[in-house]
Amino acid sequence: MRIPFLELKPTYLELKDEFNAAWHRVMDSGWYLLGSELESFEQEYAAYCGAKHCVGVGSGLDALHLALRAWKIGPGDEVIVPSHTFIATWLAVTFAGAAPVPVEPDPKTFNLDPGRVAAAITPRTRAIIPVHLYGQPADMDPIIAIAEQHGLKILEDAAQAQGARYKGRGVGSLGHAAAHSFYPSKNLGAFSDGGSVTTDDAALADKLRALRNYGSKLKYYHERIGTNSRLDEFQAAFLRVKLVKLNEWNARRKTIAHYYLNELQRLPELVLPFVPADMDPAWHLFVVRHLCRDELQRHLAEAGIGTLIHYPVPPHLSGAYSDLGQRQGAYPIAEEQARMVLSLPIGPHLNEEAQNHVIAAIRSFR
Repeated sequence: MRIPFLELKPTYLELKDEFNAAWHRVMDSGWYLLGSELESFEQEYAAYCGAKHCVGVGSGLDALHLALRAWKIGPGDEVIVPSHTFIATWLAVTFAGAAPVPVEPDPKTFNLDPGRVAAAITPRTRAIIPVHLYGQPADMDPIIAIAEQHGLKILEDAAQAQGARYKGRGVGSLGHAAAHSFYPSKNLGAFSDGGSVTTDDAALADKLRALRNYGSKLKYYHERIGTNSRLDEFQAAFLRVKLVKLNEWNARRKTIAHYYLNELQRLPELVLPFVPADMDPAWHLFVVRHLCRDELQRHLAEAGIGTLIHYPVPPHLSGAYSDLGQRQGAYPIAEEQARMVLSLPIGPHLNEEAQNHVIAAIRSFR
């Protein structure tokens, strides 16, 4: 039995007629950028997240970067980021001209440890980027309290957490702004790259709309130095189709995650995801840990099961940040996660037979 880590085609097949109708709707309109499909999606997604505004952009990285730029965070400034995250979180800070300041995660949840954030704040700190990693919300209330105490901006990195909830509140509405990714593999994925920023700040949303469009709100009149980062009409139309199904698909993911949690408990050396009582994850990924991770991955591959490692190299040890001069041991929790984490197949179209095959293969390891 062959089980790929992720299959995207079933998403299309489930909603084929709706996607085809959306495609024809855009083609018939004759308008392909910054049109009515994007405007409608922005309104619908803002409402879904519980925010007042949504600004569609070209990618999740652009969403992070442009939000920082809109706040005029740049050279000489510092931004607190998790030491264990996808490198885009760090790159956004670097692209803005500021310095990423890593803070270690809570080793149980993988997310930014609020207890370590306060110690990392300096007079140059301007913002905190908590990442809702793997689809589980970061512990936002204490992070918000620290930010308010020091007058800092909070930019949620919600790239992996569409539909997740923190103490009953929707991810994407918890900070001053939130960055979202619509990369195809995400819970709410486009058929190309895409992203957005959600916020309650009308002035910020207005700046972002200019920044994504060459710094212009009125064609050929450029108020600021902007870029070209626009969520196109096709992707907006497709995302509108998927948004209607997102809660149902997330519920399917949750059912699979709970089945894994129940069937894989108490296995030697296998550490399962930990979910605090007041969190409702989106289960973008189901990430286990094992001291013999590489051997487990090979064992699963031999059983026809695809897995991925999110992420094998912490940003501080990557070639991209070699100029920081960080050595092994600088951030031991992030480094331990990189050595142990393994993502199992999970998704709204993973059937029961496949789930049972994954469980049986893990149980048979050693």
